[in-house]
Amino acid sequence: MQPEWLKRYFTLPEDGCFETAEGAVSRRDFVKTGFAAGVAGGIAAGPVVGAVGQAEAQAVNPMGRDWWPSPWGPQDEAGASNRITPAKVLEAARLIKRGTVYRLGMILEAGIPLFGARHVSITIPGGPTGGPFGKHQLHYNDEMFSGEIGQVGSQFDGLGHIAIKVGNDIRYYNGFTQAQVGGPYGLQKLGIHNVKPFFTRGILLDVLSYKGGDRLPIGYVITMDDVMQTLRRQGVREPGEGDVVLFRTGHIKLWKKDNVEFNKGEPGPGATVAKWLVEKKIACVGGDNWATEAVPGEDQDRPFECHAIWMTTNGIYNIENQYLEDLAQDKVYEFAWSFTPLPLKGATGSPGNSVAIA
Repeated sequence: MQPEWLKRYFTLPEDGCFETAEGAVSRRDFVKTGFAAGVAGGIAAGPVVGAVGQAEAQAVNPMGRDWWPSPWGPQDEAGASNRITPAKVLEAARLIKRGTVYRLGMILEAGIPLFGARHVSITIPGGPTGGPFGKHQLHYNDEMFSGEIGQVGSQFDGLGHIAIKVGNDIRYYNGFTQAQVGGPYGLQKLGIHNVKPFFTRGILLDVLSYKGGDRLPIGYVITMDDVMQTLRRQGVREPGEGDVVLFRTGHIKLWKKDNVEFNKGEPGPGATVAKWLVEKKIACVGGDNWATEAVPGEDQDRPFECHAIWMTTNGIYNIENQYLEDLAQDKVYEFAWSFTPLPLKGATGSPGNSVAIA
């Protein structure tokens, strides 16, 4: 059954794709229209109890303040990947004790959960596709790929993925406008090729083991108490500048087993935890679910608010649909984390095959 929060914006048919009167839409369109509509509704319905100045500011900027220029300068397009300094790399390297490597990306294949009209298709038109060459009769295969690159499967969201409407402008990270960013053949600003490589301290927050059960329920909002108790239980210090924080909720267990249920919503952190991570100056956040944050969140008038808090206003990246079960089984809660986005010029995201090294 479709959750009530989603009915406010779109109809979700049995195949799990978002539908409007015009047909299937992607989560990107859902975020753009749903968030703007939610913000407008929240402002219109909000109680008038003082704080008039704040209300007037939010009527212009739904995030409450202008978030630009970036701490790294008004032209910066790399965001929090700037926090991966040589000192941070050496700190991460010291966490490697056993030399065990964990692949966190899910296999990109047919039958995975997808949104709207997104698709993934690999075609090898006959095989082998080339040859023979030379006396040794060499042959080769290659493939044709069709579909989304950075917004399917395990995925890494770039800073050109999410924007907020402020006044008459649509604004991205560092205040870049839609006119500056948009382009029919790739983003003109904030393309994924601007992201610097990551090699940094990683933290697994195994909230599922702390709370118990097979998986956290859809819509469960991870609280600050959950975070602090999980850190204490694991014996891990709090996140620091340039770290990556990965939340385990168990939601990935639905992957390819019940895609409709997987897409209906998810557990994850809400705005309170998101803002705390901003204060900690992390470089990237992620989880074993499709948005990292709770869906629906703490405020159903502001869907995907953590996306805006992390990426749009603070340049913190988001890596989704990560496989964290092996880390949890081995009780590996602190590790070196490595990831480099596919440098596809102008793309909104990248396949998210990160690795943890313990």
